Amino acid sequence: MPKMNTIGWFDIYVTDLPRAVAFYENVFDCSLEDIGDPTGETQMRAFPTDMSLYGAGGALSKSPHAQPGAGGTIVYFNTEDCTAEETRVTAAGGQVLRPKFSIGEFGFVSLCQDTEGNIFGLSSTA
Repeated sequence: MPKMNTIGWFDIYVTDLPRAVAFYENVFDCSLEDIGDPTGETQMRAFPTDMSLYGAGGALSKSPHAQPGAGGTIVYFNTEDCTAEETRVTAAGGQVLRPKFSIGEFGFVSLCQDTEGNIFGLSSTA
């Protein structure tokens, strides 16, 4: 098996796709793009992704096969300084669960909850 990064893609499951799209577009000051699902079962909006760069791409997904919720996997979004995105979470309808804190030599993280009940992290070196 060739060497590769552990994560190749992620889906964040949502129940209200327009609400979730608005939340993440506001927090990260970006536009999510429509992407198709070959099965026709899932509606998806992708985060800006350049597959030639380091890291994984991903999407918000509304699917009859999975539901959002706290307590499962946490996706950490890389940022330059997680304080900037953290300050937009509440205004976008989410909640900051644990404000920016040090994780020692690895930098800083914030833990937040989106409008769908998913917990996600913000990660930065500053």
